[in-house]
Amino acid sequence: MPDVGDHSQPPNGRSFSPLIFVVLLAAGRSNRMGMIGASKLLAEFDGIALVRRSAQVALGSTTDTVVVITGHRRLEIEAALGGLEVECVENPLYESGMATSLATGVSHCRAQGADAILVMLADMPGLTSGNLDQLIAAFRSTDGDVVVRAMGDGKQGNPVILPKTLFEAVEQLEGDVGARQVIEASGLPVVYVEIGQAALLDVDTPEAVRAAGGTLNA
Repeated sequence: MPDVGDHSQPPNGRSFSPLIFVVLLAAGRSNRMGMIGASKLLAEFDGIALVRRSAQVALGSTTDTVVVITGHRRLEIEAALGGLEVECVENPLYESGMATSLATGVSHCRAQGADAILVMLADMPGLTSGNLDQLIAAFRSTDGDVVVRAMGDGKQGNPVILPKTLFEAVEQLEGDVGARQVIEASGLPVVYVEIGQAALLDVDTPEAVRAAGGTLNA
């Protein structure tokens, strides 16, 4: 397992300033929320909708751009993001699974010249801007052809940074899957960054939302 401390500068000695975009995935149907009909992304944490809080965390980091992928309840999600300097991109195929949102985000960011994408799930209330900066700093300290992945207490978690060499493969993904198979097939080195329980905490159920301190709305 590579140690982030071993990557204090690029191996070739050059400074490396890649364009890193955050892709905030906020298009899903929240199927595990059950029959109550509430959206986990509109649940409030300290009075702020979770999707807005997640976007604020991304904006507070050293990323270059924040792109939010929307789909289910798009108008409400976008309203919750009102006034923030994020770019909302609709995924009309969101019902087909997470892969379509990933592909939508990667395609959009590649067209904008991104060198890497930090894939962030919008339902992770424990993440901070500092956590994202830990991942970004780890990526910037390499030659740019690595995957950077958050860990929580030694377990693989999220977010993850994908380099542009993987963009094409991610765009070909189908179904309700993430980028794991692309990462494993690529053979690229993976740099793990320990950020604690924030890497593992997502709120997929009403119980999880409440346990994390959230308040569900309709």
